[in-house]
Amino acid sequence: MAGVRVGKRIIGGDSPVTVGWENIPKVEGGPARKLFFTIFQPAALLALIAFWYYAPNSLATAKTAIIIGIGFKVLLIGMELLYPRHKSWQLTWKELCSDLFYIGLGYTLLSMVDVYIGSDAIIGWVQKSYDWDKLNWFTTLPLLVQALLISLIFDFGQYWMHRGMHNWHPLWLTHAPHHYITQLNINKGAVGNPVELFLIGLGIGGFFDFLPRAALLAGTFGLAIGTYQHINVRFNTPRWWRFLFNTTEHHSVHHSQDYEASRSNFGATWIIFDRIFGTCVDGEAEHLGMEGGRRMQIREAMVYPFTEGYATAKDWWRQRFDRPSAVPAE
Repeated sequence: MAGVRVGKRIIGGDSPVTVGWENIPKVEGGPARKLFFTIFQPAALLALIAFWYYAPNSLATAKTAIIIGIGFKVLLIGMELLYPRHKSWQLTWKELCSDLFYIGLGYTLLSMVDVYIGSDAIIGWVQKSYDWDKLNWFTTLPLLVQALLISLIFDFGQYWMHRGMHNWHPLWLTHAPHHYITQLNINKGAVGNPVELFLIGLGIGGFFDFLPRAALLAGTFGLAIGTYQHINVRFNTPRWWRFLFNTTEHHSVHHSQDYEASRSNFGATWIIFDRIFGTCVDGEAEHLGMEGGRRMQIREAMVYPFTEGYATAKDWWRQRFDRPSAVPAE
């Protein structure tokens, strides 16, 4: 397989990857259908931003954000069932039950752990140790600017954490189970080893005492943009959207079975950091996963970093210290 040269890399040499937006299929059908799948993403984003900007304080709460988030994902699941991007990605009962396990893990165990050793706890300790009054001017900025800053700061940290997971073996061991998924749907972002899910959630946005409403607005960017990373629906994504934001197409390339392609598109919400640092590949892939598309079971995903870490350490020890003794000549 020849692949396509992107910069200094060959993309698609190991597994098929479509490179270039001009080569990606578009939504077919009548004018109404094409219009719907062109404006849906921007319209949903603008509607959610408007809600959080103008909603009364009694509604602008974390509880409301959870309800909206669940409702929005249920809507997208319905779209996946009616308008699948790839038949091979269609949700099965087995996949759904597996996804629900990881979602439940995130809302229970990971939430409890984050209270004590997560980013909020770390940030609280740092804030008490240093004088941050010089940064108070951030909170005087307009509400939407604060929301953008939260989103960009958090995503910048996620970009480097995610990239580090692909370049440093100990971190890769935590991240690898997530790359054994063989299809995309909106729940797949929750699939992975708990250690990786904890690490990828660390951010630095909380260093600044942003207004609660600004934080809710920032969360809207993650919901109305980042959710599309893992979705089995094809959109006629506007050019400006795919230039700024990470899309299903970008993330499918990241999850492709092609090694070089998988080392691209590390951003969460924003793809601009990948463009700035030279890791962006515009395109899409259908064949996902590792080891030829082997699906990792939940039990293996839970222990993978530890079992593989032990095996790696054992091999290192053998190569370094367990040298065979010289055999005397007969």
